[in-house]
Order: sequence, then structure tokens, then C-alpha cells
Amino acid sequence: MSLVVAAIVGVSVPADTATGLKSAVCRILHPLSGSDACASGDYADGEGDGGGEGDGGGGGGEGDGDPFVPGDDPFEPARCLLSQDQTKDTVVIQVVFIKISASETVKLQQWSDGTVTLERVTDTAGGVTASISAGIPGLKDWGGSAKLSGTYMGGSGNGGQWLFNGNKSDNPQADLEANLADAQKFAAYLRANDGCRYQSGYNPGAAMGACAQDAASKKPDLEPELAPDVDITKTTTEASGSVSFGGKFKSNGKSGKDAGKSDGPKDLGKISGEVLSGTMTEDVVVMRHNTGQNAGKITFIYTFTVKGIAGAGGVATGERMQQVAVTYDAAAYDQEEEDDTPHHPEKLVITTSQEAGDGGGFKGEAGANAGPVTIDVGGGGGSTESEIHTESAELILDNDADSTAVEDWLRGNGDPADNPLPSPSDAAKVPGPDASPLERLLHDKGKLSKLDYKANTDWWNASLGIGFGVSMGQFSLGFKLFGIEITHESKTQTITGNPTYATGPQSGGARPWVEWKNCTRTKPIPT
Repeated sequence: MSLVVAAIVGVSVPADTATGLKSAVCRILHPLSGSDACASGDYADGEGDGGGEGDGGGGGGEGDGDPFVPGDDPFEPARCLLSQDQTKDTVVIQVVFIKISASETVKLQQWSDGTVTLERVTDTAGGVTASISAGIPGLKDWGGSAKLSGTYMGGSGNGGQWLFNGNKSDNPQADLEANLADAQKFAAYLRANDGCRYQSGYNPGAAMGACAQDAASKKPDLEPELAPDVDITKTTTEASGSVSFGGKFKSNGKSGKDAGKSDGPKDLGKISGEVLSGTMTEDVVVMRHNTGQNAGKITFIYTFTVKGIAGAGGVATGERMQQVAVTYDAAAYDQEEEDDTPHHPEKLVITTSQEAGDGGGFKGEAGANAGPVTIDVGGGGGSTESEIHTESAELILDNDADSTAVEDWLRGNGDPADNPLPSPSDAAKVPGPDASPLERLLHDKGKLSKLDYKANTDWWNASLGIGFGVSMGQFSLGFKLFGIEITHESKTQTITGNPTYATGPQSGGARPWVEWKNCTRTKPIPT
């Protein structure tokens, strides 16, 4: 699917963010672009690095026989995500080149240690966007058209996360069932409480005591633990493109007593369906932890995503994600920024994922023309089944040498600048003679894991747009004057397959992939 995107999207990198992390990781995520690509602000062909493809279960060089795994293996991650139910609602308003978006995301997550988390985050962003659409030569009368657009947005997010871990025993499965029931009750309380606030908004004089009392009755017996206070800022850069086909309606340009006479055909409107679309998105999220066990820490999360959708009646989807998260001591980081001295990261997490699936769905629009002004009403919906493969590598940087090696890799200093984003699968293999310091560090000390999920996504979309078009021979160009778009997406993913992690190096240096018992001991509960 990344080829779909590369064929219809041109991508550019905006100016560097204040943290400097964005351009640093750009060089790592786009090794095929050459050493000057990110410095000049241009990506390569958009396919990204191959990290995250995985090898389906190899990559570790298992060898013959079962490897020795200690009872308390320091390389085994403590827990894994068993399932996630996510709902996201997004409203986007565009006025000429100004774009404003607001979204709310709710996640209910089940973890293998028996805990459950409920998260609700709202994001608001504003920025600029530009797009251009053109009729395809030779297919103009059939409604064939292509659209290319680019968006740069900056914004912030806030919200809350609640941890349900009040039920604790030596049976994580029973704990998960009890904690999930508490989380579902608390979610019902939040929805009821939102309803009370909504009612008080449109009817300020109403007595809301009964409503609030009813909402409070839905709370679970065990109150959840509120997650730490975190300041979140987010910057998003997006480039997208689409191709649609349909039919146009024309008249002879006359009506009433002049009907039958003609001074040439006139466009009345169109109906079209989107058959190909692609999006590249890069997010830079900065999280400052004010309270909790990570109080005084600052984490930068850089995510690069490529997504493609094809098909009008049946929808095929593909997505690749690469993410780098780096944590620093906040006070030290701020001082180093002020003094323009090197930083000292304390933790590095690399995550890659690939998703592929198909299903039924349709997204299209109908339009009418009034001179050069076009009015388009669009919408669609569908459902897709997909499979997700994720890999993760976590490094705790507890000494200056390891911290410096990671910082050099991030900033592109010395040899690490020539190395792409390491794949967690590759980190389990014996490092080659030309392996970078980071690759050796991941192999020697990293907690490496692989997971597979099955996912179901239901979505719908509705939009209204008013645009201005100009016809120039075979081509018809246009841009949007005003638009509003509402999207709802509900996605459920559940762990499947055989969760594995890479145990310590064995004879010969390879790290075999073994059963992740901290993950497989608990089964997800259907919701």
C-alpha cells in the first residue's frame, strides 16, 4: 500500500521543531533519501524503511533444541496488551486554506497482568492546507479526477487515563475479569455525566441533581486510580491524495422557451466514488509528566505512518507505522537546551507495526455546479477486517556510555547517521561486523517482543464542501472555499497467534524467540 501512496502523494518536511528531535529521527526513518534529504526538507519515495516487516517468527536464529530460559528472565517484558477497544470521533472544518480539527478518542485496554486502563483524550489543532484537483485527460466527461493535498497542523491534547487495578490476587485472569467490569461501569458513569453536562448547557435552569445522582449510581465499588497529570503537545504533518471516478451530468445550457437551442454543453454536477487514496502522517508528541512515577520526565514520541486504501465496492487497506519514543529528565533537558549542550536520554523505545486487511465499504460524493462554484456532499461507510503485526524494543539507559550512543544515533553524529531504524527482529540476530553501537546495544540489552492482533474497524464519514473551479481545456482545477467533515471510527483489536520475546544471547550470540509467558498466562475477555 505504500506504493499507492508514493504514486499519488508528494511529501515535504516542514521546518524543524524546537526540540530538534523531529529532523534527527527523520534521517533515521528515511535512509534511502540520502544524507542531505531531511536537511533540505525533502523525503525520498515515501516508502520508508523496511523495519517492522518482521519475519513471522524467525529472526532470532532459534537453532536446534529449546534454549535455556531462566525462571525470572530479565529480558522478558512484564506485561503485554491483550486487547483494545477504540472509538474516535473527528470534526474538521476548512475555510479556504485554514484547517481546524477537533477529535475525541476513547480507549479501553486489557493487560496481561490483570489491569485495565480507560483513556479519553481530546485533541484540537489548527493549521494550513492546500489542495488541487484535476480532471484526468480523456476521462473528463466520465468524471475521472485526481486530487492532491497537503496539510500542516499544530495542536495540543489533554484528557485522562484511569487505571483499574483494585482487584489483585495471584490469579491475573480473575483480576482481569473483575477490573474490566469496574472499568465498564466507570465508562457508563462518564457517559451519563457527559449527558448531564450537555443537558445543563442547553437548559441552564433545569435542576440537574437527579441526573447527577443517577450518573453517580453507575460508579463501580472500587474507584479507579487516576493516571498522572501530563502536559501533551502535538504537531502533525500530513500529505494525502486520492483518485475518484464517476459520471458527470450536462445540459445544453438553455431552458424555458430557449430549450432545444444550444450554445454548448454545461456541467450540472457529478457523482463520483473514491477508488484510491493514500496518506502520509508524521506526529511529534511531547509529554511532560507533572505527577506520578514519571514526574519530572519529558518524553518525545515521533511517529511516521503510511496508509493506503483501494477499491470502491470492496475496500483493501494497508498501513505501516514506525515510532521512536525517547525519555529524558525534564530539568536536565531544559538546561541542556539552554546551554546548547548534548542531551542524555534515559530510555528508548522503538515500535514498528504493519496492518493489512480488506472489507466492504464506499466513500464518494455528489456535486452540483453554479457557474465556477461547486457544492459537494460526500459520505460513506464500511467495515474492514485486518491483521496487525507489531514489534517493540525497549532500552533502559542507565549509564553515560549507553545514553551517549543513543543520543548520537538520534542526532546523526558519526557512524550512526548512516544506519536506518533498527528492526526489533534484526536486533535478535548476531550483530554483523559493521553493526552500529545502537544495534549492538539493542542486541545486548534490549527487551525485544513480537505480537500479532486481529482487528475489526467500522467507520462512517459525512462531508460538505463549497469550492471554486476553473476549466482549462482537458483539465479542471479547483480548490475548497469551505468544508466540514465528520468521521466516526470504532476499532477492536485482539491478540492472536503466539506472543514471543527474545531471551538472552545463547551460544553463538543469537537471541532465540521464546514463549512470552507473562503475556500468554492471561486471555482477553470479549467485550
